[in-house]
Amino acid sequence: MSQTSTHFFVPISAAHKQVCLGPDGAAAHVARTMRLLQGRWKLPILFRLVAEPSMRTLQLKRDIPGISQKMLTQHLRELVEDGIVERRDFGEKPLHVAYRLTEMGRELMPVLVQMRHFSANHPSRTGDAVTAAAARHNRK
Repeated sequence: MSQTSTHFFVPISAAHKQVCLGPDGAAAHVARTMRLLQGRWKLPILFRLVAEPSMRTLQLKRDIPGISQKMLTQHLRELVEDGIVERRDFGEKPLHVAYRLTEMGRELMPVLVQMRHFSANHPSRTGDAVTAAAARHNRK
């Protein structure tokens, strides 16, 4: 097999290959992080919680156009289960619940900001909405 015949070739020793591609390797950790963020509304929720340290569900729903109550609730539950967001129940009637980023969520935000910079600096060639908006902004 030539060195260029597969994209899985890692030009280092077999032991180092395991570090990159093994079940606990670098690729697995990046994939796990990406799975934590899967879902159409998780990123908008996270960025709103960065802008406002603590938000109630209704505030989030108002600030994220197009999100349904069902999807907001589902994504918030998943983010709480994954340890990225904390749910604070004040034990009051009517129900008073607020959400905020956990320490893990705050550690994730610089990674997301870097991903945003990467996207802005490397426009898509497929003409997606973000690329079109950036092109319009750059023409001004």
